[in-house]
Amino acid sequence: MRRYWYKKLVSVFGPRPPVNWLLVCVVSVFVLIALLRSSFSSSFDSMASASTRDLLINDRKLKQSATSDYLELWSISSNGNRLKDVDLCGKGKEYYVPCYNVSANLLAGFKDGEEFDRHCEVSRGQQHCLIRPPKDYKIPLSWPIGRDIIWSGNVKLSQDQILSSGSMTKRLMLLEENQISFQSEEGSVVGGMNDYSRLIAKLIGLRSEYELPESGVHRVLDIGCGFGSFGAHLLSLNMMAVCMAPFGLTGGQVQVALERGLPAILGNFISKQLPFPSLSYDMIHCAQCNIVWDDKGGLFLIEIDRVLKPGGYVVLTSPATTQQGSATTAKKRQIGNPIEDFSQKLCWNLLAQEEDVSIWQKTADAQCYTSRKGAIPLCEGEDVQSYYRPLAHCISGTNSKRWVPVGRSNSMNTINLEIHGVHPDDFSDDMEFWRSAVINYWSLLSPLIFSDHPKRPGDEDPLPPYNMMRNVMDMNAHYGGLNAALLESGKSVTVMNVVPTNTPNKLPLILNRGFAGVLHDWCESFPTYPRIYDMLHAKGLLSHLTLQRCSIIDLFFEMDRILRPEGWVIISDKVGHVEHGRTLALQIRWEARVIDPENGSDQRLLICQKPFIRK
Repeated sequence: MRRYWYKKLVSVFGPRPPVNWLLVCVVSVFVLIALLRSSFSSSFDSMASASTRDLLINDRKLKQSATSDYLELWSISSNGNRLKDVDLCGKGKEYYVPCYNVSANLLAGFKDGEEFDRHCEVSRGQQHCLIRPPKDYKIPLSWPIGRDIIWSGNVKLSQDQILSSGSMTKRLMLLEENQISFQSEEGSVVGGMNDYSRLIAKLIGLRSEYELPESGVHRVLDIGCGFGSFGAHLLSLNMMAVCMAPFGLTGGQVQVALERGLPAILGNFISKQLPFPSLSYDMIHCAQCNIVWDDKGGLFLIEIDRVLKPGGYVVLTSPATTQQGSATTAKKRQIGNPIEDFSQKLCWNLLAQEEDVSIWQKTADAQCYTSRKGAIPLCEGEDVQSYYRPLAHCISGTNSKRWVPVGRSNSMNTINLEIHGVHPDDFSDDMEFWRSAVINYWSLLSPLIFSDHPKRPGDEDPLPPYNMMRNVMDMNAHYGGLNAALLESGKSVTVMNVVPTNTPNKLPLILNRGFAGVLHDWCESFPTYPRIYDMLHAKGLLSHLTLQRCSIIDLFFEMDRILRPEGWVIISDKVGHVEHGRTLALQIRWEARVIDPENGSDQRLLICQKPFIRK
């Protein structure tokens, strides 16, 4: 009989069973013993008059612990030989950005500028590999030093690109041996950002640029952002400017702005709407951004109007192509002519023009659009879930509850929360959760970061420096609570709040709180350059994407692409998804650690760090 079963086992496993199978068998036996023991223990304890509730909790904890240990050993045994399967990408992909493949887009039939647009459907099926940093890459300098000085080896930017940039940009940048330095707002550069912002404030009717936030200007979309100098200056005025510029094969403005620790995203509106809901920004700024505004029947201007709040401002600066001494009126025509006629249909009021700067103000009267001759039709319904839809020849937002003029209170009071469909109690509970979560995150990261820190026995681990990370992405932002809690606790960070598509869209609420945010489908790559974020955070994202049938493997490779070397990942999800995530994290060479919050739930934390793979 024994010989019979021996032959059966040999026929299945061979004369020498694989170590992985033996390990799994041993683990399975221990799991079975643990489960039987928990059942026996439950019965015995019930006889000892323990409460039924305590028994159930203890039994569930023991089963979860056994399951977690089983999954951990299973992942180790089944993936031990798969690490070597993940190769490093070639040198040509050091600055790789998916979905922007001009040659493939041309072959797919896109033309008239659309070949430069984002087309993820054309670039699907890419081979998995880990994007390596350039040879001269260095960890960015800590904030706020990193705002004004970046390593030239971290960005794809040449001396020729600096020289070909705008005159103001050239005055504010200096390329040295291995660094690019930027003139801070305290600098004495004539015609710098201080003078420029002061001019904008004067044309709006304010006494100084410091009154811009008081007038209601808190959120600015900076189109063609010129390496982020304007956004950096607005940040010093307690204003949030999001840089947006087209993708460039030779690097560009978005990459430099992000390297400086400023919020930025790749984007344009050649054929599709921007990934923002209507009525999102208090000001749209575009300095020498080379957009032909009267092209496509004014669709570009209509898109600007869509994302602009009532009473918001449009600031356009034209290229200084005229010679010195030319008439001021000639300069005004450079901007005024393409927009002058169309602005009447958009109900924009031209406030002032001076020194190549023109400023319009959008009407706060929703009835204005239907009263104008040759009026542009109104859009049907709301476009809160606007995600790369085709540009539309209609006016948005006039029937929205969020039609609230610039200057009104943005505080999260009951009225404003109800406008966004959020109950005050839910909002308050969310903030309390994130205040506690941020404290826990920092306490968990501290011993990991300072594990080699010399200290005497009994000393507590030192707190991490406030500037150990700057660029943070919340991949499933909900109300933006993580962003708020980080700032409330004094962390000097910039958070990109991402609201996944097919989830309750609270991006209007996030933007109304003065935070940076964007809609995104995580089944696709995020529109940014590699090695951008110091920390990625995702709560419940793996569960959501599993329901959406998105590839979790693709997600982890995308996270590795946009995470800088030595950057951190915090994932909070159900135990099964977290264990699967740890398996993938180990496969792409991350250091990974699962933490049980020990609160009786099935939630786990996965904390990972990406290594610095040097050549």
